[in-house]
Parts: sequence; C-alpha cells; structure tokens
Amino acid sequence: MLCVVRIGEERVVSRVGKQPIKIRDGVTFKCDNSIVTISGPKGELSQELPPEVLVKQEDNLLLVERTGETKKHISFHGLFRTLINNMVTGVFEGFRRELEIQGVGYTAALKGKNLVLNLGFSHPILFKPPESITIELPSRTSMIVKGNSKQLVGEVAAKIRAFRPPEPYKGKGIRYVGEEVRRKVGKTSG
Repeated sequence: MLCVVRIGEERVVSRVGKQPIKIRDGVTFKCDNSIVTISGPKGELSQELPPEVLVKQEDNLLLVERTGETKKHISFHGLFRTLINNMVTGVFEGFRRELEIQGVGYTAALKGKNLVLNLGFSHPILFKPPESITIELPSRTSMIVKGNSKQLVGEVAAKIRAFRPPEPYKGKGIRYVGEEVRRKVGKTSG
C-alpha cells in the first residue's frame, strides 16, 4: 500500500510522493502552465500535470506537492512524482529492455532502422519503431530496445514480443531476457 495513516492525525502521507527528485548535471527543468518539460543529453520529455499536483524546484531538487487531501489528490501525488522521476532518469541515462528469440530458424535483422523478424510464418514481419526508439541486435537471436521514455520502451518491447509470444510446450518464441516460461507436458502415447 502506498499511503500511511498516522495515528492521531487526519492527514495521509504518500511515501512515494514525499521523496524529492534529484536533478543531475546536464538536466534542465521547466514548468509552463502545468506542462513539465525536462531535457538532458538523451533528449526532451514533457508531461502535463493535473490541477491536483504542483511541482517546485529548490536548488537541484524537485518537490512534488498536492493541493488537497482527497483520495484523487493522494493517488496523483505518488503517480506524478514517479512519472517525473522516470523523465529525469530517461533524459540522463535512458531506458532499455532486452528480448531474446528461441526457436529453430527464428531470427531478427535490421533493415535501415526497421526490424525484420523471421518467426516461422510464411512471411517476414517488418516492424517500424517510433522516432525516439532505437533497436540494437547484438546477435541474430537477441534484441535491445533503447529510448528515453520508459513507457514507450516498454510498449515497443511488448509489441515485438506479441508477434510470437513463447508457447508453453517447446518454449519457442520471443521473450524478455530472464523471463520464465511455464512449460506444459505434451501428450503421451499409451
């Protein structure tokens, strides 16, 4: 649970929302009319804030505060603190998601910026990633999806995995690195 109720007080405190966000060197913060813009070495990200949340900058720290004590205010407090923290991390370090392909003849290749997947269908699959996403192929059976937006990196990795999710009998398909696929026992002849 994200909220703590202190005995003897009416106020509910968000454990996530009250933590300050450290702005690293090379990252700039700007807030215009409830739109937060954070830019850094890996690009620029923007997020619109609802009226329930305020962001203040003190030295090299960002503080997220809420304007009320309703359930919606409390929920948004932690949510938008996390979103802004992910933006700061994304423009400074970036995010990555690793995928691997298992199966005989299943391969991946890059054609320009587009990803070409051979996954046992009658035709290869051509995937065009969004502008801010880059895909690297260390080998023919492994992929790295990189970008500055955590949400977009996760969405692109999930779309690629959805082309051929791992099946439970032989485990063939595309999976995240470290993902555990539960295996089923096949039919046995009597």
